[in-house]
Amino acid sequence: MKIPPKGLPKEEIFKILQSYKGEDLDWKSGRVLGFIYDPGKKVHDVTHEAYTMYLTENALDPLSFPSLLRLENEVVRMTANLLGCDNEVVGNFTSGGTESLILAVKTARDYSRAVKPHITEPELVLPITAHSSFFKACHYLGIKPVVTRVHDDSFGTDVAAMRMAITDNTILLVASAPGYAHGVVDPVPEIAALALEKDLLCHVDACVGGIHLSYMRKLGYDVPDFGLNVPGVTSLSVDLHKYGYAAKGASIILHKNKALRKYQIWGCSRWTGYPVINPAITSAKSGGPMAAAWAVLNYMGDDGYMEIVQEVMQATKLMIEGVNRIDGLRVLGNPDMCMFALASTTDKINVYHLAEEMKKTGWYLQPQFARENSPSNLHISLNRSTVPQAEAFLRDFEATVEEIRNREVDQQTRDLQEELKKLSLKFDDETFFKLAEMAGVTGTEPPERMDKVNMLLEALPYDISEYVLVEYLNN
Repeated sequence: MKIPPKGLPKEEIFKILQSYKGEDLDWKSGRVLGFIYDPGKKVHDVTHEAYTMYLTENALDPLSFPSLLRLENEVVRMTANLLGCDNEVVGNFTSGGTESLILAVKTARDYSRAVKPHITEPELVLPITAHSSFFKACHYLGIKPVVTRVHDDSFGTDVAAMRMAITDNTILLVASAPGYAHGVVDPVPEIAALALEKDLLCHVDACVGGIHLSYMRKLGYDVPDFGLNVPGVTSLSVDLHKYGYAAKGASIILHKNKALRKYQIWGCSRWTGYPVINPAITSAKSGGPMAAAWAVLNYMGDDGYMEIVQEVMQATKLMIEGVNRIDGLRVLGNPDMCMFALASTTDKINVYHLAEEMKKTGWYLQPQFARENSPSNLHISLNRSTVPQAEAFLRDFEATVEEIRNREVDQQTRDLQEELKKLSLKFDDETFFKLAEMAGVTGTEPPERMDKVNMLLEALPYDISEYVLVEYLNN
C-alpha cells in the first residue's frame, strides 16, 4: 500500500475506517468480557471531548504547556488520596500498566545500583500470577525473574515460597491487587512485611483493581489491605483506563517518597539538542489521555464510581453463582472483585471449545492457559456495560455448555499435544511453519477458530510457546 498521490476526501477516509472495524468485537454490546471498560455514552462523550481538546499539546515540555503539568499533578493527587496515601507519596502519569510496571522495576534496579552496588545480577521475586509485564520489564532491563507458586485453593501468593526464593541478589518483591487471571488479591501485608524484614523494595500491581477496590471499601465491602499505607509497600501502580473508565493511555505509578521516585526519572543534556527530562519512558506524548483522565475523575465523582461499583458487584455475584451451579464447572479461588476465572472439573467440558461456541452467540471470554496449579480456564471481567447483560450471559452460557458437553478433542490434536510436550529448545523456522499449518494457521489472516491453536500452544514448553508467539507476529 502506498500513500495516495492525491489526498482523499474526508468522507471517504471515515467510510474506509468504519469498514475496517467490521470484524472488530462490538465493545458497546456489554458482551465483551475482557479488554473493555465501558462507562456508558455520557461518560464516554466527556472523555472524548476532553481528549480532543488536548490532542495536540505535547507533554514533553511542561514549561511550554504548564496546564499539562497541572493536570498530571491533580490526577496523581486525586488517585493517591483515593488510595489513602499520605502527602509524602509522589507519582507520575504513564501510558498504561505496562509502562508503570516497567518504571517500578527500573526504579528498583537503579535504587539497588546506588545502595547495593555489590548486586551485579539482580533478581525479582514474583508469583506465577503476576502480570506478564513484569516479565517484559525483566527482559528489557536485564533482571532475572524468580517465579514462586500460589496456593492451590485461593490462588493467592504463597509467602513461604516467596521467602525461600529470596537470595542476596533479590531487589524487589511483587504483589498483585488483584492478580488479573483469577481476580484474587495477594496477601500484601505479609509480602510487604517480608520485604521490610529483608530490606527489599515491594511493588503492588493494582493496575486493574486500584480504583474498583477502593470504592468497594467505601461501600463497606471487606477489601484486603493493599496500598502504600501498608508498611513495606514502596510503590504501587493503578490504571485509570480500566475501572477508572478513562480513555486508553492512562495509568499512575506511585512511590512512597521522592527519595525513591528519583530512580525512575531520566535526564539528558549531553547531546547537541535541547535538555531532556523524562519522568516516564515516553518523551513526546499527547495531552489527550491526561486531560481525559482528569475529566472523567471529576465528572464521575465518588458518587458516580460507587454507583457503578455497586451495580457491577451485584452482577458479578449473580454470574459467579450461576457458573458454580453448572455441573462440571467451577470458579477458581475466591475472587475479590469483578473479575474471575472459570474452569472445567471434568474432561467432558473443554473450555477452549466453550469459548469458541460462545463467540457465535456474541460473547467474548478470554482463554487462559494451564500454568503450574492453575488449570485451563476462561477469564471474565465485568464492567458497567455488562450489568444489564448478566442474566442473558447465564442463559447463553448454560445452553452452550450443554451443546459442547461431551464434545471430544480430535485424535490428531491429542496426538500432536503429546508430541509438542517433548519438543526441545531446538525449534527452528521450519518446525514453526509445520506447527502453524497443523494448527490451521496459514497466511496473514488470523484463524477462524482459536480452540485448537490454544490447546497446542498450551502443550508447548513455555520458552517454545513464547518463541512461536513471536514468530507468528513477525511472519
